[in-house]
Amino acid sequence: RNEMKDEIDRVINQVLPDTEEKTAEIQQWMSSVVSRLNHYKAQHKALLKEATTLLELALWKANLDDNEGGIIEQEGVRTTRGRRKRARKEIC
Repeated sequence: RNEMKDEIDRVINQVLPDTEEKTAEIQQWMSSVVSRLNHYKAQHKALLKEATTLLELALWKANLDDNEGGIIEQEGVRTTRGRRKRARKEIC
């Protein structure tokens, strides 16, 4: 964020007042801003993918921990807490 703010400040306050061909300068600046935004979006996407993977692994492990006591859930069948409690009582 600060990097973009500094760049905006540089272009508006330093480059444009001294430039005769302002349109070309603005177009070049806009191109560099778009390029940086695309870079930041790619970084953000990579971080989201990593976070999603970690969350999926944590949920998978939590599900395994829930099933560890001999309660095996059938795929596609929703198991409520009440069913799990009853199943645990039946096992004991």
